[in-house]
Amino acid sequence: MTRNAIKYLSVLLVIGLFCGMKLSRFTKPGKSSDPVEDWPAYGGNSGGSRYSALTQINKENVKNLQLAWSYDTGENKDQQQRGGDIQCQPIVINGIMYGTTPRLKVFAIEAATGKELWKFDPYADPNVRPRFHPVRGVVYWQDGNDKRILYTAGSTLYAINADNGQLVKDFGKNGEVDFHEGLGDKETYGYDVNNFNIRSTTPGVIYKNLLITGSSVSEGGDALPGHIRAFDVRTGKLAWVFRTIPLPGEYGYETWSKDSYKKLGGANCWAGMVIDEKRGTVFLGTGSPSVDFYGGARKGTNLFANCVIALDAATGKRRWHFQTVHHDLWDRDIPCPPNLITVKSNGKTVEAVAQATKDGLIFLFDRDTGKPLFDVKEIPAPTTNALPGEQPWPTQPVPVKPAPFANQTLTEADITNRTPEAHAYVLDRFTNSIKGKKNQPPTLDGSLLYGIGGGAEWGGAAADPNGIMYVNANNMLWWLKMRDAKEKTDGKALTKGNVLFNTNCAACHATDGKSAPATAGTQAYPSLKDIGKRMNRAQIGAILETGRGRMPSFQHIAKADREELVNFLLNMETKPAANDIHAVSDIQKNIADFPHAPPYINNGNVQFRDQDNYPAIKPPWGTLNAIDLNTGEYLWKVTLGEYPELTKQGIPPTGTENHGGPIVTAGGLLFIAATYDEKLRAFDTKTGKVVWEYKLPAGGFATPITYMVNGKQYIAIAAGGARYGLKAGGTYVAFALP
Repeated sequence: MTRNAIKYLSVLLVIGLFCGMKLSRFTKPGKSSDPVEDWPAYGGNSGGSRYSALTQINKENVKNLQLAWSYDTGENKDQQQRGGDIQCQPIVINGIMYGTTPRLKVFAIEAATGKELWKFDPYADPNVRPRFHPVRGVVYWQDGNDKRILYTAGSTLYAINADNGQLVKDFGKNGEVDFHEGLGDKETYGYDVNNFNIRSTTPGVIYKNLLITGSSVSEGGDALPGHIRAFDVRTGKLAWVFRTIPLPGEYGYETWSKDSYKKLGGANCWAGMVIDEKRGTVFLGTGSPSVDFYGGARKGTNLFANCVIALDAATGKRRWHFQTVHHDLWDRDIPCPPNLITVKSNGKTVEAVAQATKDGLIFLFDRDTGKPLFDVKEIPAPTTNALPGEQPWPTQPVPVKPAPFANQTLTEADITNRTPEAHAYVLDRFTNSIKGKKNQPPTLDGSLLYGIGGGAEWGGAAADPNGIMYVNANNMLWWLKMRDAKEKTDGKALTKGNVLFNTNCAACHATDGKSAPATAGTQAYPSLKDIGKRMNRAQIGAILETGRGRMPSFQHIAKADREELVNFLLNMETKPAANDIHAVSDIQKNIADFPHAPPYINNGNVQFRDQDNYPAIKPPWGTLNAIDLNTGEYLWKVTLGEYPELTKQGIPPTGTENHGGPIVTAGGLLFIAATYDEKLRAFDTKTGKVVWEYKLPAGGFATPITYMVNGKQYIAIAAGGARYGLKAGGTYVAFALP
């Protein structure tokens, strides 16, 4: 054999070995002939693009898509198995799907068949009291044969062996880490952080051997600070902390009142984050500071609440930040993870980060500098008629492009004309409310506004390699009315139970008839008026102890005080309150250091609907939007969802409120569920036209995924229902071509 022939064969061998190595990234161990395209992280990848390069399912054949398998978690069938809705976007690694159930169990199933491999129950020990809350996904980490699933249930961070579902004993204490770790000590804050609720609804991200995570905390006076933390994946030890409410001497401290950090919490990343591994940068958005709708104890702009933040992933050091709302008075948390995206800006290719917001804005930044790629203007904001002690910020940032994807202001021309009766009903509230210019401060008189529940929501946006962002939006009107926390509720004496309700519950729930559908619409959180007609004492007490859905556990309140709270809700006599509502040490004896009891509370997050329970404004009530972030221009906007009974009346599809996000594929398709009508839909990404739809067994209030196993592409989603009064479900379903 000649020297050239040997050289040629050597080159072929190297090429073959290289191709084999590349192929192995997409094959099951031991089955090199079976290709696998994973969905390895929440959002599809570390950049959260919710994009897949798979094309087997495409615009031409999607009409043939059919149910491939379903996996029944066995939960939400009756009261004994009842948890919350399933908001989980599962992940798929090497043909194995990992996800969570309504009762916060973690499962592993075959992604090609739905066959269960194992299930982990954080509350299997009868001595461990459950705390139910949404879990939107889990995190996977691997080093050789060491494969781990990490997630949080209640206030515990768990590490689970991905092969067998057993706790990893060398992580923390026998596989568990107290999720309060790193929040601070009593010497600094004046109260014990361990007495208060914390959990994680959205999974964090992995950077090398670090789990970087945000948290979900209360939005009332018992809110913990929302510091960003990193834990060592192997040991569970705290690696670093970025304080979102700065301590004295730290950058941003001067943007708060002197002792705000001792009284207030929030400013937390509850919606998730993304990682740029090349830069070693984690990008995230934070929520509003406590308490929602009143900021008298936090004068200033309040960094790092309501911020897009870039942190050094290895150290937690701030690289840059941008605040999207100054001194938030409207609960305008950043509601979803950012999207890493590449765009053309001023003729140059720029690696950017895009952030959608609750009030329907999109901010686009250079990843390295944080400079907005479309100018942002500070627009004057109303400051008059504010509550006593309040100092609203006089301007708010608004990007010049893209135009908002959700409603911004309310005029009389916007109110519903579905029927003459509905119009008259809504007009009465419109006439007697504060409305008009955006960013009106909350008042005792009541106001109508957009944005409390999105705009964008936690389902987030998808982005393709061409710089196109796809985001679903809500156009929901809200009725916000504040009241003095010392006042009676629904004519009841200011009892101990009343004070406990004002302190712990009123930020979400109401007990008076003023928020019931007969007069003001539907609450995002249900009214508790006449709760005794729907639930007995034991059932109410159980929910206070364990939580359910978006409601956290209230185990931090002493059992005797929970009984007083139940007495109040059931209209039974309760003990007199202390003379001063701020004397919380007299009311909650087990938490003498309760951080902050606000002087004003809201009416319970009331969504304004007409007397027939339809939104109080003209459609569209839910939309899906395609926006070219190279130019800032819209490619299309379509309604998302329908009320079938209205469609039958000849009313064009109105769209519905929607929770859950989209995914986009190289096959020219966008998949999304999220709507009242319980359907999963496929849209043509070029036109916004629906090209396939399927009625799910329960509402799909989660984000779908797509993946390939054994050469077959699947679309899968959790069908958990249990929102908006719809039926509950506990099933994951997957679709494929025949």
